[in-house]
Amino acid sequence: MDSGSIAFVIICAALVFFMTPGLSYFYGGLVRRKNAVNTMFASVVTIGIGIVMWILFGYSLAFGSDHGGIIGDFGWLGLSGVSKTEPYVEGQSIPNMVFCLFQMMFAVITPALITGAVAGRMRFKSLFFFLIFWSIVVYYPMAHMVWADGGFLAKIGSVDFAGGNVVHISSGVSALTLCILLGKRYDLTRANYKIHNIPFVAMGAFILLFGWFGFNAGSALSANGLAAHAFITTAVSAAAAMLSWMLCDVIANKKPTFVGASTGLVAGLVGITPGAGFVPIWAALIIGLTTSPICYFMISYVKKKLGYDDALDAFGCHGIGGIWGGICTGLFCEVTINDIGQGNGLFYGDVKLFLMQLASIGVTIVVSVVGTLICYFLTKLISGGRIRVEEKEERVGLDRTEHCETAYPSFNGLD
Repeated sequence: MDSGSIAFVIICAALVFFMTPGLSYFYGGLVRRKNAVNTMFASVVTIGIGIVMWILFGYSLAFGSDHGGIIGDFGWLGLSGVSKTEPYVEGQSIPNMVFCLFQMMFAVITPALITGAVAGRMRFKSLFFFLIFWSIVVYYPMAHMVWADGGFLAKIGSVDFAGGNVVHISSGVSALTLCILLGKRYDLTRANYKIHNIPFVAMGAFILLFGWFGFNAGSALSANGLAAHAFITTAVSAAAAMLSWMLCDVIANKKPTFVGASTGLVAGLVGITPGAGFVPIWAALIIGLTTSPICYFMISYVKKKLGYDDALDAFGCHGIGGIWGGICTGLFCEVTINDIGQGNGLFYGDVKLFLMQLASIGVTIVVSVVGTLICYFLTKLISGGRIRVEEKEERVGLDRTEHCETAYPSFNGLD
């Protein structure tokens, strides 16, 4: 065991944890003021759900002894038997317990990403149970298939450095599926939905950027050159995506926007996540520059054309950004950067990794859609069929109707 790497990964775990409060500010600023508390609470409630479940049985299911390459077992219930001195797999320089706590923070933030798609219209009780079911049905199997010893998607030759499939595609596709099942907000086509707190959005985005350095660099699981490489590719992609989103704003609306720049920053982080420790730095620049226009097009045009109500664009940013990032990993992966990689990308003349990336993305989409359908109907059953708030409650706002609270008690104007 390497004490430097142990300290590094623990610090990175703390950074990843900080991303969940950052997400709550990002999402909370984007909604109308009457739903700010509910939206922020929906993000951070996963701290309670995710950590308790992870300790009790989540880590065991996600990383326990392999069953069919799809799921673990119950051998580590309550973290019993999780070693403080031996690694999860041979070759790691950190003990299993440290790997467990790092992965725990991923299990906290991933379901929180879904909540943005259904902001302003889902009962908090229903959302609470949905997130529990989703973690079990979708997240733990995806984490096992991609990252666990014996995982199916790892064995077929696909790669995912820090969560393109596990975190972003799974949550983004599930968010799209859930918002379609739930239906549109009652006044979506009539009301002017204005972002109520732009400084919250920006602060949340930059907290996410800060935490993302731990998210991606920490996924090297060691304080080494690969961690430094992942840190740099993360920074480059985020910066490039921020600039390219600003350019999209200027082309479409004649002016750059702070919200757009903040959103582009997050899109670039999503795009680089699967390949942060696999692609060269110049490729990270390309990934950042191209992820924003693709996400921008999906959010500004495709969503309106298809008519689904992904309130805060969880699918448009995380789902689409994750898919594009996974494809780009298959294009630009270079074995000289990371010998864990399954070969070079298509750009270097090898086709196998590219095809396996496409296959892994397809599997993730199927698992996410089917899993979300299962979780939705389980939630509907346990909620007595009342998953959505009533139209009157939606008009008043979920802060008051779901929590008897308000973010701005002194504000008396129209909402």
